[in-house]
Amino acid sequence: MPIIELVILLACLVLLSNVLSHYLVAIPVSLIQVGLGLGVALLLNVQVKLQTDWFMLVFIAPMLYNDGRQFPKQELWELRGAIFANAIVLVFITTILGGFLIHVLIPTIPLAVSIALAAILSPTDPVAVQSISEGVNLPKEILHLVSGESLINDASGLIGFKYALAAAVTGSFVLGKAVGDFFYISLVGLAVGLALITIIQLIRDVLRREGINDTVFNVVLQILTPFAIYFVAEEWFHASGVVAVVAAGVLAHVQGSHEAEDAPELRLVTEKVWNIIVYLLNGIIFLILGIELPVATQATIEGNHTNTLHAVFDVLIVWGILLLIRVAWTYIYMLMTWLRNHEKTKPSLRIAALSGLSGVRGAITMAGVFTIPTVIANGDAFPERALVLFIAAGVIVVSLVSAAGILPLMAAKSLPFMTRGSSLDEDGAVIVDGDDPDDDEATAEALPQQFTYKQARIYILQLAVQNIEEHRRPENQRAAYDLILDQQFQIRRLEVASQTADELQPMLTDEMQLRLVALAGERQAVKMMLADGETSKLGAQAYLRRIDRREQRLSQAAHKPGLPTLRSLRLMISRGMQSLRVWLTPVDSDKLRAEQLAIQRVASKAAIKALSQYLKQTGVDEQQFDRQALYHLIVHYRNRIESAKADHSLSRADYERQGQLLRIKSLGAERAGVQHLLESGQISLRTASKLRQFINYSENLLMLNDIEADDD
Repeated sequence: MPIIELVILLACLVLLSNVLSHYLVAIPVSLIQVGLGLGVALLLNVQVKLQTDWFMLVFIAPMLYNDGRQFPKQELWELRGAIFANAIVLVFITTILGGFLIHVLIPTIPLAVSIALAAILSPTDPVAVQSISEGVNLPKEILHLVSGESLINDASGLIGFKYALAAAVTGSFVLGKAVGDFFYISLVGLAVGLALITIIQLIRDVLRREGINDTVFNVVLQILTPFAIYFVAEEWFHASGVVAVVAAGVLAHVQGSHEAEDAPELRLVTEKVWNIIVYLLNGIIFLILGIELPVATQATIEGNHTNTLHAVFDVLIVWGILLLIRVAWTYIYMLMTWLRNHEKTKPSLRIAALSGLSGVRGAITMAGVFTIPTVIANGDAFPERALVLFIAAGVIVVSLVSAAGILPLMAAKSLPFMTRGSSLDEDGAVIVDGDDPDDDEATAEALPQQFTYKQARIYILQLAVQNIEEHRRPENQRAAYDLILDQQFQIRRLEVASQTADELQPMLTDEMQLRLVALAGERQAVKMMLADGETSKLGAQAYLRRIDRREQRLSQAAHKPGLPTLRSLRLMISRGMQSLRVWLTPVDSDKLRAEQLAIQRVASKAAIKALSQYLKQTGVDEQQFDRQALYHLIVHYRNRIESAKADHSLSRADYERQGQLLRIKSLGAERAGVQHLLESGQISLRTASKLRQFINYSENLLMLNDIEADDD
């Protein structure tokens, strides 16, 4: 398959995997991507020809640079000694001890290759470790330890992998030369990374002083930075590009935090772009893993040294070795910490096991394994390459499955499970350093008087609706009701998303009952219009069919919810067929449309009247109904009345101008609401930042639409 078509296919599969993960919430998205990759390999015979040089440059460089950019500075900095010990000493122990154990238990794999395999399996996915560790409520010091370690161990694991791989390829290993080379490539890589990022930052500062401060230009420059640094370190200085990009990322993050106030737009856009890049790269790596599985499996099955069941058993052996080393290390760390300070958490085998299971292997491991050459220095085939690839892939899958399956049982609750490149949080927030790592839901549990993000969004949207109502006049009613209806839809979505199933059911039942009452009022009004001769039989029948379809959709939603996307598709097809029937009807279509609008006005007024009469009945308790649901329904019908008015003397430009003015006023009310919530202590600074960011985006979009309208 041509490279362009392959890239497009992989990008589409990444998107598909995240759509599927929305419905298959118990399965990590990385496993879904592996499954999709396996599917296209088997069904479409897709193959990926990997080249070591560009694979490390394209995938490793940007992902490790981004890890450096996310390097924490506060609590984790206090544990820097333990974190660096975990990231270096634990990786060294895993590489040497794990390599020897793998060689002893799987003798077909040479010692050098076993050490290389253990080295590349030592890095853990930082996002997965963070999300899982928070979910199982690890002690604070252990959480910071494993989270910080996972941000750094990629570099040390890749360096160890490189040396072990070189020994396997050349067949020789001189300890003194290896130690000297290690210090050279590490220290020179560190120096090159720090020097180059400093030069790049200086160039950026000079360009900004010269007036070249375009956001897009600066973002592109930042995106190209890790590729340039990795290439220069590897090709010009023959040092470690891995160390160089990590060091550059950390320094760029420290320097960038000082310019956040000077260039907030650049900071926000940069974070979004990096999220997209890591999202795609991580997904593509796991898709390639799935695509390569048949190749590795076939080579392993056809190999003479082992059978399939034995290869699967080898995967479990290697995973068990890595797990035991990690659990033992965590337990010893807790014991030493407790012996120095008895106020710290006592050593616990359960906590150590949780910490060990949270060490999910991810994209860096797979990216490194793909760089194993097919031949060694003398021209022979690389020893047990297929088996090593099979074991590495298997350990990644087993670590994901065990974390998703075993950890919830040990923690007695469902857990968040994200990996590098997971979708952004549902509110689209950019998480920057200095934020509390716990989300607002957890904060709200600790401080009951505080609003969650969704609750605060609902509050400020209600203020916006109230503001629009205050500025509603006869001349701008149509624009006002359109805006109010849009705000009400947002409120309803947030209310539904923030409710549990038990809380949601009575609310939906009440809303459905109100809608049925309103539809009954519409039907009765249409029949009276037909009886009084105010409309034709054809017009009345067409409108009554619309009422029947709306009732049918309500009934289907109550008894067979289905997927919202499928219901939307059916609704779109239904409306299309209705328009086609009107177009094909051998009568004056303009006359029929005018009749439909007249019926819509009368029926909508009748629906509001029916709701009012229903709530006044003695057997009905008005307080039982959700006021937002009732208000939303009334606004819906008022909007239908306005849109059906025959006299539309208002031009499109005047309508848009009225809507823009009302929206600007409502955004001001939203800003005032955020400030009130913040000053009263009902929201945190992080929540206020997210709310203001959302308001700013809405205001920028409003201005952008206005500019486009002026250009037209």
